[in-house]
Amino acid sequence: MSEDPLPEPDRIDGAPHPRETTQLFGHDVAEETFLTAFNAGRLHHAWLLSGPRGIGKATLAWRLARFLLATPDADSGGLFGDALPARDTLDVPSDHPVARRILAGSDPGLFHIRRAVNEKTGRLRDQIVADNVRDLNRFLGLSATDGGRRVVLIDVADEVNVQAANALLKMLEEPPVRTTFLLVSHQPDRLLPTIRSRCRDLRLMQLSAQDMQSALAQAGIEAGADAAALAELSGGSAGEAVRLHNLDGLKIYAELLNLFASLPRLDRARAVKLADASAARGAEEKRDILFYLLDLFLARLARAGATGQVPQPVLPAEPEVLSRLSATPQQGRAWADCAQEISARVQHGRAVNLDPAALVLDTVFKLQKTAASF
Repeated sequence: MSEDPLPEPDRIDGAPHPRETTQLFGHDVAEETFLTAFNAGRLHHAWLLSGPRGIGKATLAWRLARFLLATPDADSGGLFGDALPARDTLDVPSDHPVARRILAGSDPGLFHIRRAVNEKTGRLRDQIVADNVRDLNRFLGLSATDGGRRVVLIDVADEVNVQAANALLKMLEEPPVRTTFLLVSHQPDRLLPTIRSRCRDLRLMQLSAQDMQSALAQAGIEAGADAAALAELSGGSAGEAVRLHNLDGLKIYAELLNLFASLPRLDRARAVKLADASAARGAEEKRDILFYLLDLFLARLARAGATGQVPQPVLPAEPEVLSRLSATPQQGRAWADCAQEISARVQHGRAVNLDPAALVLDTVFKLQKTAASF
């Protein structure tokens, strides 16, 4: 495990680092796609692992890296020159030398690029800079070991700045022999089109409630009956579900639901209590969760009005509230407009350091005004 005194930018708080996570749940299709290419001897030199944040892309990237560095090519031949059997899993035993070296951050065939520390400030950079890619050039210039395969893992590629992106593009245009690039991306549209065009895309989809429960258990969280609710609130992202669980996201969502249930006659005592809790010292992360869940609930209101159908409920009381407050397409549009206005207000309020309690109360009064307009 890392001994870096600074937080690792590619680790989700409260969860193991992806290199420490041995199993991946809910992404069999992506794994099978990669194995098919590997077994056929048509392994692309660059793979773009895309999908929502926290969905499991980095875990898959580390699984691919272990597999590639520990596994001979399918057509390389066995002891007597026979073709090796096709691989049907990416699993690598935890006691395999490659697995041990990767866990220790010492495998000579792997180069890991992520945001690094700015030596002048001692803080993590906001971007992956050209210096990181120049280090990669030196790595690729060294003689390869253990059969010559090398893996370059970039997490996340969205954070590569312009200079680093151009340097990376040159490598993707003329890839070194027996080198595989693994690019993790939350928002592929932020990458240069020329980088995307040189990668084969592996799109990861949201987790089911069952897969979510397994993924959370691997992270040391026994969600139990909350797994389905966390899967719905997190958009099927295990990383987001960990954050919601650790910051009492379900409890905050229940408070929001109770607040909406009181509309258009606002429960002012509940609103003030919510605002005071958001303004408490050290409540920044929970305040972020509050606005995230508020935006999500408004989207569910808008969808209910537009489609006439209530989405999968997170809590038992939710369908009645959604049906009452957003029964028509016109009401759905009103909530969508409300969401846009609140988002702009919150962004502005944070920019000018508006008192958090005042920001929350301003938001609640906007909700009341919208509900009273029907």
